Amino acid sequence: MSEIEERLPAEASADTEREDNEPTDDGSMSLIKHLEELRYRIIRSLLAVFVGSAVSYYFIDIIMKYLTLPVGKLYYLQPSEAFFTYLKVAVAAGFLLALPVVFYHVWRFFLPALTTGERKVIAILVPISVLLFFIGLAFSFFFVLPAAVKFFMGFGGEDLQAMFSVDRYFDFVLTFVLPFGFVFELPLVITILGKMGIIGSAFLAKHQRTVIFLSFVIAAIITPTPDVFTQSMLALPMILLYEVGFLIVKYVMRK
Repeated sequence: MSEIEERLPAEASADTEREDNEPTDDGSMSLIKHLEELRYRIIRSLLAVFVGSAVSYYFIDIIMKYLTLPVGKLYYLQPSEAFFTYLKVAVAAGFLLALPVVFYHVWRFFLPALTTGERKVIAILVPISVLLFFIGLAFSFFFVLPAAVKFFMGFGGEDLQAMFSVDRYFDFVLTFVLPFGFVFELPLVITILGKMGIIGSAFLAKHQRTVIFLSFVIAAIITPTPDVFTQSMLALPMILLYEVGFLIVKYVMRK
């Protein structure tokens, strides 16, 4: 009996420790396990960004060739400017390459706290959100950015010649293109809110004028230049995407 009595507390202690380190039936984790999982996901995401940056730096000449297509020849004003700009371009491109991996680890981190139905929905929404983000970047880079650069270069003349610094030009491209990636998530956000019953077609129709006004305000805040042309290039797609979300809620979801 004494051996049995001594073994029972030991087994109970082992069971308790195992329960603390494993997800329970309701998807909860212990704090230590949760932090370990977070560290694991962050490390894997950073490794993906590092690998993507290394690959991007290997093809940096090709990337810079496409980046400079709208403007042509660039200049650098400091000895180290070109080198550090190349590094920034490689890291930015590496992050974009690693974005699906980063989204995957974010999804996996929150997975234990989700129900089966929520997991199915997230498994669909994550790829769609990544796809919409890249569509927004491509739309901005191939259609909006060349028009914006041509517009600004049109102010030049015989006495005023444009000479773009490679560092300033890359900062302009980055701050100009990235907002379009987030703006293209708008129909998805509206669809999710409509599916949750938070908004409906009547609500969206009622606030259309407000959205038009706020689109230009937001565009004025996040665009790199204060001119109306650049603001309109961001505000108009934002309004159009809002209308797309409105049509989805009204005619597809019928809410």
